[in-house]
Amino acid sequence: MKKVFAVGLISAALAVGGCATSPNNTQKGAGIGAVVGALLGKATGDNDKSRYAWGAVVGAIAGGAIGNYMDRQEEEMREQLADTGVQVVREGDNLRLIMPGDITFATNSASISPNFNPVLQDVAKVVNNYEKTVLMIEGHTDDTGADSYNQTLSERRAQSVKNLLVTFNVNPTRVTTVGLGEYQPKVPNTSAENRQMNRRVELKIQPLTN
Repeated sequence: MKKVFAVGLISAALAVGGCATSPNNTQKGAGIGAVVGALLGKATGDNDKSRYAWGAVVGAIAGGAIGNYMDRQEEEMREQLADTGVQVVREGDNLRLIMPGDITFATNSASISPNFNPVLQDVAKVVNNYEKTVLMIEGHTDDTGADSYNQTLSERRAQSVKNLLVTFNVNPTRVTTVGLGEYQPKVPNTSAENRQMNRRVELKIQPLTN
């Protein structure tokens, strides 16, 4: 098993599983789950702070209007992002934009490809039309190379997307970033094609609610 950078979290998870010297698959899964839980827990905490701070400025959407508000935003986002390679996924009252790494970044780089700038400008244009939302940007990698390197790269890529959105006038108070490294693959890292699918940035758009 690859060494995991969050040693304390892994050790704690394995201890709960029985303190085995050679952890089985269940224990390995618990260790990875501890890492993902810690990362997402911090991001969720930061996101809650963003929601509170931004919500105090613009207010929340009334319960009955949330669905319609997100419907209109989804329609506009799909129109702006048609044929860009970015997937728009509806998850209840949330939207998730999945940006493949091969069109967003050069290999092993956190610098956004210049030809992707107009795409993020279109994202910002829609986001700025619907100010009663907050954004969480997640960076993901495949499992090639050291997990500590992948973790850092995923964080840098998420931050790069935020930085560019801010240059397009998205209020930084609305945006939280988190790097999830190799720990949340979309598909198993068993082929070059699958690894390419796992290298991505996802942007979750959430409505401000009471």
